[in-house]
Parts: sequence; structure tokens; C-alpha cells
Amino acid sequence: MSKLATREKIVEAADALFYEQGYEHTSFADIAKTVAISRGNFYYHFKSKDEILDAVIDVRLANTQLMLDGWEVEGSSPAERIRNFIYILKTNQDKIKRYGCPVGTLFSELAKLNHSAQEDSRSIFSLFRSWLTQQFTLLGCEEEADELAMHLLARSQGVATMANAFPDEAFLDQEVAQMCAWLEIYVARGKSKQAKRQT
Repeated sequence: MSKLATREKIVEAADALFYEQGYEHTSFADIAKTVAISRGNFYYHFKSKDEILDAVIDVRLANTQLMLDGWEVEGSSPAERIRNFIYILKTNQDKIKRYGCPVGTLFSELAKLNHSAQEDSRSIFSLFRSWLTQQFTLLGCEEEADELAMHLLARSQGVATMANAFPDEAFLDQEVAQMCAWLEIYVARGKSKQAKRQT
């Protein structure tokens, strides 16, 4: 295995373990065992768990950006792209019901620890926030775009937390449907504004 491949395997394993059992409760030994490498080889790539955490956050940011870029290509309208965001809850429901939201749980843990990386972990939320703000702006809701983005982020986080506490698929389905219905209000509002501009 090449040095780069080994490093990527370490980060991939750490990412999963931080999500499933928490950053604080994951040790070097846990990660090394998952990757099946010696401690010496492990320390060649990372000198501390904080270095691994930084790499995990970087990977999560990059993966989030790739997902958003994909939605830009696949989604024919801002409403469709926002629905893609809402449907994350359904796409990842099994893991969410078991472990919660990977973004929210990591940030909450780092905040409790007053960890220096909490600002970096918040940047994943910021990425979603700015992207959703852009979509609501394109939808015709310029004046309240950021407010709507924050509302949707907050609601999706709340739903993920409750789905983790009460792993009920019907609840998740109901909340996703309600968020989509809420979105339709602003789709109609945007169309109304656009029609007025054209008259």
C-alpha cells in the first residue's frame, strides 16, 4: 500500500470511528486496529489525534462540496436542489437513527470539549448555510434567503436528533414531507414575485 493510500485509509477509518463512537472515545489504537497497521507506521503519518481530526474535517468539507456541486449539476431548479438537501435525512436514515447527524454530533462534542477545531468543524455548517442561502436567493426569496437557510438547517438538525432519540421511520418520513411542503410555500412566493416583475 502506498504512503498516500495508507494515509487515506487512516483518515477514512478515523472519520467513521469519530462518527460512530465519538472523537474523545476513539484512540490511536482503535484507528490503527481498524486500518490494520503497526503503531510505528501510524505515527509516521500522524503525530497526534488532533492532526487526524484536522484531516477528517478537511475530508468532510471536500466531500460536502462535492455533494453540493453534484446537486448543482443534477438539480434543474433551486427548489429541486433544496429538496436534495432535505432528502439527506432519508438517504442516511439508518446511520442517523443510530448515531445522529455526523456534522452536528462532531461539532457538539468539540464544543463541549472546548476543542480548538470546533471552528473548523462549524465550517461544514457554514458551507451548507451559504449554499442554501444561494438557492433561496435563486428561488426569489432574496431578502430572507439567509434566514430561510438557517431555519432549514436548524430543522434538519432537530429532526436528526429526534430520529436518533426515537428511531421511528414514520416520524422521519413525516418530517421530510413537512419540510418539502414548507419549501413549496416559498417556491410559490418566488414565482409570484417573478410574475410581478414581468408585468
